Amino acid sequence: MKPLGKWGVGAALALAAAALGLWAVGRGTPVQTVAVARMGLVQSVVATGRLNAPARIEIGAEVTATVTEVRVREGDRVRAGQPLLRLQDGEARAALAQARAALVEARGRAAQQAQVAAPVSSQAVVQAEAAYLAAQREHGRTRELVAQGFFPQQKLDEAQRALDTARSALEAARVQAQANQASGVEPALAASRVAQAEAALAVAEARLARLQITSPVDAVVLARQVEPGSMAQPGRVLLALAEQGGTRIDAAVDEKHLGLLRPGLAARAVADAYPGQPFDAQLNYIAPAVDPARGTVEVRLAVPRPPAFLRPDMTVSVELLAGEKKDALVLPSVAVRDPDRGAPWVLALRDGRAQRVPVRLGLRGVGSVEIVEGLKQGDEVIPQTEKALPGDRVRRGPQLAREKGFEVPSFISR
Repeated sequence: MKPLGKWGVGAALALAAAALGLWAVGRGTPVQTVAVARMGLVQSVVATGRLNAPARIEIGAEVTATVTEVRVREGDRVRAGQPLLRLQDGEARAALAQARAALVEARGRAAQQAQVAAPVSSQAVVQAEAAYLAAQREHGRTRELVAQGFFPQQKLDEAQRALDTARSALEAARVQAQANQASGVEPALAASRVAQAEAALAVAEARLARLQITSPVDAVVLARQVEPGSMAQPGRVLLALAEQGGTRIDAAVDEKHLGLLRPGLAARAVADAYPGQPFDAQLNYIAPAVDPARGTVEVRLAVPRPPAFLRPDMTVSVELLAGEKKDALVLPSVAVRDPDRGAPWVLALRDGRAQRVPVRLGLRGVGSVEIVEGLKQGDEVIPQTEKALPGDRVRRGPQLAREKGFEVPSFISR
């Protein structure tokens, strides 16, 4: 056989390359695929928030005064009614003592009116009545003697004056006795003086109480911003307290997840300072409006059993468990196209071609979605990272997670 020349060898190589190209085109472009797997799936909403007490209380003074004593420091736990600090109160204590003495005097005068003045006025009426009757008898006897000529007219005039005087004294005694009766003016005045003294005492006690500042609730002292000798003024914060009785998480969730939120939703949280110690929480408040500037909705979660290491204002990550299935058909999120436009679809590998297949989605986990309709277990799907279009001839290259499916763990260890 005659050997091929230089040009013959080149032609043979060109023909071989062309044949190889045609063979590769016939087989299609190699693409990576992912298989639809059956596994458990959790749909969750992730957010970042801060720990808060049920209430944060700022303690201040209602009056301007010098601080004489501060009885707590940061971190102290205090009970409702426990003294926190005292202001200079010498003048207020003196006023309180004066008010107490005035009350004692008012009550004594009231007792004197009831036990002495009322009985004395009643006896004065009896005496006045007797004097009046005597004056009447004397006036009648004198008038008869003057008429018979035994006494001069001057004697009758004197008897008349005595009678008028006795009558006036009787009327005065009766008025005084009426005033001293239980329904009279004097008991009312005595009771009024007692009430005024009691009110003055209450004012003095209130003024003193404003100088002895106590905790309104069971709480933890967060901040101390005052020392003995400082001047307290209205509007200045002296102490900051965090009310005890429960811990909550305040967080902001993207408004696109609003449809998944509902009161009572279980959640897991982890403090950034203690990443290996997650704890349970529960959604109990969803704000009625969305923050238009940030596109978020405020939520609050109760922490029924707060760990001892939690502190107010800690940063925490929260995973709200919106749904869970133990046995679902699952694909990675990267394999689903247009998932939020109402008509999601995938690019499936079928008969050597990339075929557009519409699907219906269910739960959406972190990096994965549930396929409710359109695919079955084992179907191979081309992810969006591959350069393939519907109708392209393709062939399967390396398959992602072919044997065991794939696993998308939650960011919080369960």
